[in-house]
Amino acid sequence: MPVGSYAVASDTGRRRRRNEDNYVVAPPIFAVADGMGGAQAGEVASQLAASALEAGDSDGLDGTERIDALIQEANRRIFDRASTDPSASGMGTTMTVAVVEGMTVAIGHVGDSRAYLVRGEQMEQLTEDHSLVNELLKTGKLSEEEAQIHPQRSVITRAVGTDPDVEVDGFTIEAEEGDVFLICSDGLSDMVEDEEILELVHQNRDDLDKAVKALVAAANRGGGEDNITAVAFRISSDAPPSLEDTVSMPALNEDGDEPDEKTREQVTDAALPDEPESAAGPVARRVRLVLIGLVVLGVVAALVVWRLLR
Repeated sequence: MPVGSYAVASDTGRRRRRNEDNYVVAPPIFAVADGMGGAQAGEVASQLAASALEAGDSDGLDGTERIDALIQEANRRIFDRASTDPSASGMGTTMTVAVVEGMTVAIGHVGDSRAYLVRGEQMEQLTEDHSLVNELLKTGKLSEEEAQIHPQRSVITRAVGTDPDVEVDGFTIEAEEGDVFLICSDGLSDMVEDEEILELVHQNRDDLDKAVKALVAAANRGGGEDNITAVAFRISSDAPPSLEDTVSMPALNEDGDEPDEKTREQVTDAALPDEPESAAGPVARRVRLVLIGLVVLGVVAALVVWRLLR
């Protein structure tokens, strides 16, 4: 499989208390799901979508047919749950899925999460937003500038799980050596201009872990109004696949400070910056225990000698 490296970062953002985004990084499958619904229903919807991809049975299918079958299964699970659980009524999720098959990348898409391709010095948005604002853009009722500040820019026109069946946009891309694919929730694309996304990916294309961290940080600097998730993978026929660190970065409050523990439900040890081993590290701890043991033995030996000399 020609996936050289891949990485993911997901963050609550600066305005939300919970992260309703979910992702799948299970080569050859990469995906982002951005949940919607009251209370915690959005989180439930995106989790059901992710689990459907991880456990989905699509044997015998390739490319877009495989992705369509997986998303339809996710749709069934979410719709069934929403139909039987009053607290989950009306929930749904976006889904943007990529499957790597040789040098071909198949994409399946529902909602306003996005897939981008960075090739050389250029970046292309591969997916089309299923959103009210995009519909208004296509009909000429909104300009690009108006769309960026439209109060209903988060309203989507198609989602997974809201109806018994869902229409999936599917297509394939013939990849080239060094291509970087980026899948993200709208918490990134709404906060960071395409030009900056390209710049950050291009600067860090040899270290995708740094790239996704930089993208999440940029979205938070831009306001962090929604949950932010970025999944990136690079095509390389030479390098074996390797999982970069999975990072959940701490959200920031309105003052730019880290919030208290009650609002940091997604923060894990992986969110902390890499630091050299401190005195509390496992190696230093073992050395310290050995030194203490030697001191104790020295004291005991001294007492024995003192008693013998009396």
